[in-house]
Amino acid sequence: MKTTPFTDVHIALGAKMHEFAGFNMPIEYTGIIDEHMTVVNGVGVFDVSHMGEFWVKGPNALAFIQSVTSNDASVLPIGKAQYTCFPNDKGGIVDDLLVYHYEPEKYLLVVNAGNIAKDWDWCVSHNTVGAELENSSDRTAQLAIQGPKAVEVLQRLTPVDLSSIPYYSFVTGEFAGCKNVIISNTGYTGAGGFELYFYLDDAMTIWNAIFEAGKPEGIKPIGLGARDTLRLEMGFCLYGNDLDDTTSPIEAGLGWITKFAEGKNFTNRAELERQKKEGVTRKLCAFELADKGIPRHGYEIADAEDNIIGVVTSGTMSPVLKKGIGMGYVKPEFAKVGTEIFIKVRGRNLKAQVVKTPFRK
Repeated sequence: MKTTPFTDVHIALGAKMHEFAGFNMPIEYTGIIDEHMTVVNGVGVFDVSHMGEFWVKGPNALAFIQSVTSNDASVLPIGKAQYTCFPNDKGGIVDDLLVYHYEPEKYLLVVNAGNIAKDWDWCVSHNTVGAELENSSDRTAQLAIQGPKAVEVLQRLTPVDLSSIPYYSFVTGEFAGCKNVIISNTGYTGAGGFELYFYLDDAMTIWNAIFEAGKPEGIKPIGLGARDTLRLEMGFCLYGNDLDDTTSPIEAGLGWITKFAEGKNFTNRAELERQKKEGVTRKLCAFELADKGIPRHGYEIADAEDNIIGVVTSGTMSPVLKKGIGMGYVKPEFAKVGTEIFIKVRGRNLKAQVVKTPFRK
């Protein structure tokens, strides 16, 4: 298994380790619910160094990004980030990702850990405009410091005014005495905070400084288990569950990142335009259980007559709501908010209702 610069620290701290996307990663430390609530109410630190980072440079950088991603990067100013996806040529999604406009003619793509090799091959094979591509995934570390107290803790370690960085914006500056750290007001928890990108040599300096600075706030390391429950409470999609090579962004409710701008001829544009105009045969919806139980990935979804109408893609017991929540693909007529559906759990049909996200307000 691959490791991150923090793997030995996780093990020394007694984390429950497990393979994830080919990496030896911490799943939990003190328990998923405790870690989840630490982030919701205070501040926690996620090691997300397993994520992939690709640089796109040169005069044709924007043309390349416009050709392979669904969102419109032409409107992205320097210092801003954008959520987008790589559509494939069959109506599905290669991966969902973030695009950072770093400098003129220079962008950073942040991709999912499990898709680094696939995404890199996709980018290289679809680079018909001669953009300069660089895979820096193995040379970049990343920490996500999340929670309502994250800004207070991090401000002690940087001269950068963190309050001046809006959501989905970033700056590059000094942090904990380390140069050229990307400080990004993004995250996957809905609890506020920042993501930091930095060189491997600075990893332990930054880790130690954050945990020392956060002692008064009770800062804790957080595993991937709570990362999953936190993102699900916000209704954020997870690639491999809610998105994959067979799910289109239109089906997944990601029409808002699928921009049919003039001159933007991205992969499979015509098919996605047709889907947006004519409709799709399934839609991703969010639901809350009215009955006691926990929905899980792969469970069937039925209507009141017990006809199978879809499948659960993500599900958990919400630590904040203390009820079962989930997402799944259903026939379009059942995706409307307020619709009653049933989740098939161990031979029982548990009543649920389609709701708007986020679950955690």
